Amino acid sequence: MPTAESYLRPEVIQQVRRLDLKARFIVEGFMAGLHDSPYHGFSVEFSEHRKYVPGDDPSLIDYNAWARTDKLYVRKYRAETNLACHLLVDQSSSMDFASGAGLTKLEYAICLAAALGYLMTSQQDAVGLVTFDEQIRNFMPPHSTRRQLTSILAALARPPVGGKTRLAEVLHQVARRVPKRGLMILFSDLLDNEAAVVEALHHILFRGHDLIVFHILDEMEANFSYTAPVCLEDPESGQSLTTDPEAVRADYLERLAAFRSRFRRELEGRKASFVPVDTSLPFDKALTSFLLSRRRKA
Repeated sequence: MPTAESYLRPEVIQQVRRLDLKARFIVEGFMAGLHDSPYHGFSVEFSEHRKYVPGDDPSLIDYNAWARTDKLYVRKYRAETNLACHLLVDQSSSMDFASGAGLTKLEYAICLAAALGYLMTSQQDAVGLVTFDEQIRNFMPPHSTRRQLTSILAALARPPVGGKTRLAEVLHQVARRVPKRGLMILFSDLLDNEAAVVEALHHILFRGHDLIVFHILDEMEANFSYTAPVCLEDPESGQSLTTDPEAVRADYLERLAAFRSRFRRELEGRKASFVPVDTSLPFDKALTSFLLSRRRKA
């Protein structure tokens, strides 16, 4: 497997730089200005009050307001803070698949994660990394130093354990371990129980995080363009099936469209982003196309 540094080719870096995305990822969509983020927390600049709801930090309760009104309010602040982002990279066995000589799904995910990590650390945003299969294998809290990017690239370059998928459970764990709202970017083929994964993604959104999901498939998985009988094998269970692609292609593509449509509906209905990609599209083009589309919506 190539080193992660090799994925940051000069031409990719130049394309990413050209977009001039000065901290445009934000909990509510994109930042209106550099590092002017509506986070709740400590700051010298008071913003406003709002009614207390169960789960709010008790330290933010304004007890003077309570004494005057007999109602609980919490203070809101406008924090001058960098964006905190977690890159969530699925390293389960199903991601280690390539139908041809190109990148595996995991290598493609690493390309995207490495480029985004470079982009955000270059604009002083804090980036962390979570790698996982059936459990969390690496959990790096966000930092904005150049050393952090080096550590992320080194972690991405290490050979994965190659365990089975327990995506939904891992996402619940991540949601519980990251109390401060920020940006989560998931790179996965989403091959787990569909309803359970949707519920776990809702958990992340419920915790106040912005969420982007890159749904990564191999070219053949996306198009099912096999022309001769093919033996399909599940890399995690070892089960195999020989089938005639001509006989099942229409049904397969219909099911895949329905699968992606559900995730798009569930995520975009909650102001998250669902980005379907496959390995036939150069990852730098996939990334720049997505970032440009986000900027047009800003």
